[in-house]
Amino acid sequence: MHFQPTGSQPRAEQVAFDRRELGAILGLYGRFVAAGEWRDYGISHLRDVAVFAVFRRTAEHPIYRIEKRPKLRDKQGQYAVIGMDGQILKRGHDLKTVLRVLDRKLIRAIE
Repeated sequence: MHFQPTGSQPRAEQVAFDRRELGAILGLYGRFVAAGEWRDYGISHLRDVAVFAVFRRTAEHPIYRIEKRPKLRDKQGQYAVIGMDGQILKRGHDLKTVLRVLDRKLIRAIE
């Protein structure tokens, strides 16, 4: 039997990136920062989705969102990269494969 301390609410389950996923995302983020393309990020852990948002400047709309939606794991894949306009740039089951859509943009930015 599980007891809650008096006055506390049961904690709602949240979706979060694990250490391996954050390592892959932050590695990509660091390369874009070094290239001068990205300057800030934000992370949200919600009930149905975890979001890593990338910003060109602080206090603006994100230019990309990297999302993890476990409910889509058996369908299109739980990972997605979404552009500023809401368009899904890539979706899939493997995070590193999905992140490659942004790697191509970094190569173009450096050239």
